Amino acid sequence: MSSTYLRHPYHLIDYSPWPLLGSLAALLVVYGLVSLMEYAPNGFLIFIFGVISVLQVMYFWWSDVVKESTHLGCHSDRVQNGLKFGMILFIVSEIMFFMSLFWAFFNNNLSPATQIGDSWPPIEVIPVNPITVPLINTFLLLSSGYSLTWSHHALISGWKWESIISFIITLILGITFTLFQVIEYMEGSFDISDNTYGTVFYMATGFHGFHVLIGTIFLMVCGVRLYNNQFSSEHHVGFESAAWYWHFVDVVWLFVFVSIYAFGSWGSEISFF
Repeated sequence: MSSTYLRHPYHLIDYSPWPLLGSLAALLVVYGLVSLMEYAPNGFLIFIFGVISVLQVMYFWWSDVVKESTHLGCHSDRVQNGLKFGMILFIVSEIMFFMSLFWAFFNNNLSPATQIGDSWPPIEVIPVNPITVPLINTFLLLSSGYSLTWSHHALISGWKWESIISFIITLILGITFTLFQVIEYMEGSFDISDNTYGTVFYMATGFHGFHVLIGTIFLMVCGVRLYNNQFSSEHHVGFESAAWYWHFVDVVWLFVFVSIYAFGSWGSEISFF
């Protein structure tokens, strides 16, 4: 029975195929990745098919959510608060994930293994200079957080085009950050298989870069909705969720810069005892 006919502030959705199809698409992505790592035949094709399937499910699922919230009026204040709380819990889970990466880094940093020469970074590894590309990327991400906040306040004030312009600036800064990180990886003197340092470095910075990419896609979707007048000054949960996620990415990058880049490069010069 459709939730439209129920007299309560909640939104009970109709039966949807997207959770099941999304799970199967995600399974294809993981299977394709494992096949690539094992050099199995058709592994790349399976991975690409899985990624395309995930993108299709995302498109149709988000389209249904937009219709329910914008055109059908199903998202009451109670529903919006539930969506916001769900986004907060998701960000908290992401914080726990990055804490595990930082734990791995500092565990190896403060007590380097004998196999890598009792030194961090290892003697044969030339770490990335933190005052080069990482410092530029720090400026880019912090600036993008400012422009996104500007766009949010412009939306609340009813200044649509000012909100769109600052939103575009945020996207440009986010894409530029990703391009600089790709350049950094291409010019790096070590890779993920170069002992513990390389593994921890690329796991932490790579997953953060992946989150920036996801956040950029999130913002692009919100940018299209903003242009199509699907957000108002009172009803813009999708915009707020994207902004929270982007600010979370900003804060995590500060920890990545200070610990992975700065402390990872100069930590051996600091004596705690």
